[in-house]
Amino acid sequence: MRIFTAALATETNTFSPICIDRRAFEDSLYAPPGQHPSTPTLCTAPITVGRKVCAAKGWELIEGTATWADPAGLINRATFEGLRDEILDQLKAALPVDAVVLGLHGAMVADGYLDPEGDFLERIRTIVGPDVLVCSEIDPHSHLTAKRVAAVNFLVAFKEFPHTDFVDRAEDLWAIAVATLEDRVKPVMSVFDCRMIDVFPTSREPMRSFVDRMKEIEATDNDVLSLSVIHGFMAGDVPEMGTKTIAVTNGNPAKGQKLARDLGMELFEKRGTYMVPQIDEKEAVSRALAATAHPVVIADVWDNPGGGTAGDATVILEELLARGATSVAVGLIWDPIAVQICMAAGEGAEIPLRFGAKSAPFTGDPIDAIVKVVRVVPNAEMRFGDSVAPFGAAAHIHFKGIDVVLGTVRVQSYDPSLFTALGIDPMTKDILLIKSTNHFYAAFSKIASEILYCSAGRPYPNDPATTPYRRARRDIWPMIADPHGDVRTSEAAAQ
Repeated sequence: MRIFTAALATETNTFSPICIDRRAFEDSLYAPPGQHPSTPTLCTAPITVGRKVCAAKGWELIEGTATWADPAGLINRATFEGLRDEILDQLKAALPVDAVVLGLHGAMVADGYLDPEGDFLERIRTIVGPDVLVCSEIDPHSHLTAKRVAAVNFLVAFKEFPHTDFVDRAEDLWAIAVATLEDRVKPVMSVFDCRMIDVFPTSREPMRSFVDRMKEIEATDNDVLSLSVIHGFMAGDVPEMGTKTIAVTNGNPAKGQKLARDLGMELFEKRGTYMVPQIDEKEAVSRALAATAHPVVIADVWDNPGGGTAGDATVILEELLARGATSVAVGLIWDPIAVQICMAAGEGAEIPLRFGAKSAPFTGDPIDAIVKVVRVVPNAEMRFGDSVAPFGAAAHIHFKGIDVVLGTVRVQSYDPSLFTALGIDPMTKDILLIKSTNHFYAAFSKIASEILYCSAGRPYPNDPATTPYRRARRDIWPMIADPHGDVRTSEAAAQ
């Protein structure tokens, strides 16, 4: 067997003022054919898993380019077309192939392309023809468009949020691909539109039990090859935004459609109950200061670079300063100019510095302080499960009892190693202020005495009922109360 693999991925917050060009991909990950490291990133696990699978099978794996940019705003048109065509040309050169196994995110939007992945997959299908297997692993925070569904044989999404299972799901993807190529299964993908958009952390109920039950169905029902929930991405203003369910069966589309619908309606019935309750910055700081066990983690959930924001909001930090808080570590604040100034000053220097709150309104005010440059690191990185997340040149500054990590590559706060990389021991701090919606949970929950989910400012469009969408559909919850009402009425009348 000859199998082609590649990865092209980012997540686009269409409301973000930060556009993505080729440098953004190169800063996060750009690996030409055969140069992908042994450690996967979030959307490139199909490549590293594929190496092991094909080596064990004695099959030939032909690697194309693998590239990933940390989430932001609109992708430059020439950048998308250039990276897309680079991979398509590699595929053409690899022909004939028996399969194409990809790593995608699923929430890309480029200048001139509302559905870049759909365009990419459609072109791949045209190149390889109707009989070649095409499949991909995707992020659940994506848009499952009709064009994508038509172009692939099947898709497998991460089940967990935080996305701790991207390697496991890549293994699932390859297991189905191998079984298909060996004529042991015939995968058929069924999709159900839940007609809603919500946030589904799997670190708490009710989503925890829902995911566990999906896994149990996969393990016990021989007809079911894979089940996925496409959460959707509410910061992507595209026509097919929303939550959907996928059932991949072994040649049983009727069973798959019923299963996808049953699961989807179960999600819908519990709409609005999935997200962790949030408090504002005043309550969060009050509770953190009153705590008797430490460290308390305050998660700035909506200024999350993983959702495409800048990651430079200062609303919570300003409240901490106003309340005289000390023994605080803050990370990561994105401010390339401030980092450049700190690196020029050097370790040990005391300098006046303005940092943060430069990218967008409703994110607080820049902080002005006399700071000590404690440490500078030219290429800092932190862990995220089985992968490494670089945050570029970084600086550790200290002032008024507060330590702040400044970075040049926008990335959310995945792991306490973001602090230790700059010489800060998070276990010695009373309060850790981080920027992430839920990906932080797997690592920080192991050290936190308490986690406070804080909604501060308005860096992210987190209320679909009032978000000023221009393209997204309006026939879904919470834009309307019960979009399935007409369907229920029709079904009741037919009974």
